[in-house]
Amino acid sequence: MTIERRSQEQVIQDLRAICQERQVTTLIVGMPYLQDGSIGPQAKSIQKFAQTLGRHLDLPIIWVDERLTSFQAEQDLIAQGVSPSRNKGLIDRRAAEIILQQWLDDQKGHVLGDTYLEG
Repeated sequence: MTIERRSQEQVIQDLRAICQERQVTTLIVGMPYLQDGSIGPQAKSIQKFAQTLGRHLDLPIIWVDERLTSFQAEQDLIAQGVSPSRNKGLIDRRAAEIILQQWLDDQKGHVLGDTYLEG
């Protein structure tokens, strides 16, 4: 689902309704780290907005490294015969799916006791 951003207040209201309807307990947020792993201006902006959401929705935030997820999403679309240049929304949705799947996979590793994950 895509939420059209009209104002920060409206986004918060829309997300609150979705979180209540779907019984969301955690916000999973893709962090656009720079290639060297540092936090640049875009990541700082995302942090600020996500922290505001977390406070207003009273939900914890989990940060997930989103580097290269858009590239991976584009490759997935190309493999399906879909033009990435004409489907920016599809790229964003697929990248969000990849970010969530990374987090779910990490949780599975924690639950199963895999030693390759820390945290």
